[in-house]
Amino acid sequence: MGAKIYVGGLPYSATEAELSDLFSAHGTVRSARVITDKFTGKSRGFGFVEMSTDEEAQRAIAALNATQMGGRTLTVNEARPQETRTGGGGRGGSSRFR
Repeated sequence: MGAKIYVGGLPYSATEAELSDLFSAHGTVRSARVITDKFTGKSRGFGFVEMSTDEEAQRAIAALNATQMGGRTLTVNEARPQETRTGGGGRGGSSRFR
């Protein structure tokens, strides 16, 4: 397991500092990031935390999954590798648009 953790169900008001504080009780937090909408800048309700070791990450997942933060239930699990994205936009390949 990698030391990167996915955290879903975050309150929309959650900050990166609050996320880091929550996880620091279970080990050393290397980084904590709340994902925001690129147009509005508002939280999308999820984020990622990177712990120093795999063992710390496992402890944090076991301790925090299905707990409450700001009235919302957190989903905490191992982050999956980011999928490769293909180029977007444009009018891709369909002959009906030509």
